[in-house]
Amino acid sequence: MPPHTEVPPAEETGESREGEGGGTAAARRRPRVGHIDFLNCFPLSWGLAATGGMSGLELTRDTPDRLNAALAAGELDMGPISLVEFLRNADELVALPGIGIGSDGPVMSCLVVSEVPLEELDGAPVALCDTSRTSVRLARLLLSERYGVEPDYFVSPPDLGSLLSRASAGVVIGDPALRASLLEAPRKGLRVYDLGELWRERTGLPFVFAVFAARRAFLAEEPETVHRVHRTLLDARDLALAEIDTVCGEAAARSAQFDARTLKRYFAEALDYGLGERQLAAVAEFARRVGGAGEGFPPDVRVRLLA
Repeated sequence: MPPHTEVPPAEETGESREGEGGGTAAARRRPRVGHIDFLNCFPLSWGLAATGGMSGLELTRDTPDRLNAALAAGELDMGPISLVEFLRNADELVALPGIGIGSDGPVMSCLVVSEVPLEELDGAPVALCDTSRTSVRLARLLLSERYGVEPDYFVSPPDLGSLLSRASAGVVIGDPALRASLLEAPRKGLRVYDLGELWRERTGLPFVFAVFAARRAFLAEEPETVHRVHRTLLDARDLALAEIDTVCGEAAARSAQFDARTLKRYFAEALDYGLGERQLAAVAEFARRVGGAGEGFPPDVRVRLLA
């Protein structure tokens, strides 16, 4: 697992980590909900703790890729899932309206970091971080469509040193991307390209990196629970944004790498925690551009929303 910003440990919140077992019968009846263990989800974690919503969940914290697999496999009932994996599993999932993880312009934490201009990457080795699939698929799309290059891609651990040890450029996300753009790239003279910004310039649309979804089978069995968790997530998000200065102060104290001003720009300006009409249009546009048999979903894949 990559380095991450700590949120309150399991014993303080009633969380369960992956692989720790079931606990009491009452605990097992709580919905199993995923939580991305990156700084971008700190406001949600803070909001869940502040509203008391954490106590009603069996929360599993992990990387995006591991949470994707757990939700798709039915090991989680609800939670965030990368857009690509949501589309690949659209028949089994329903998206929660109003809440997602994306951007409407620069996102700051989904990047291509390169030693050379992107136009020079045709045939060059480019490393793809192993913690997310949507960002790397978006990077490949933009490098092909916008820059007309087809690099030699390979998968790498997510830290910048590993990504660039055998490559001219790397796709990096989450906390390692924040460190790369704000701290490491300027020192090393590297070029930083923001995937949210490149997509917006290309399409005029926001981008959705992850949606929050519930398994349709769980919805059929526990519809009231799904709606309750949906409201809990919305309340946590809304409170965190309303108390953003407090959130940023606490996040800065925990991260020891980024100050509160930088984090406020990240949480309140760069990140978009919504899922409305414009975001759904962006989802449809992304599916249209990349969908096909090789991707595991059709260009006109149907996105079901919780009613």
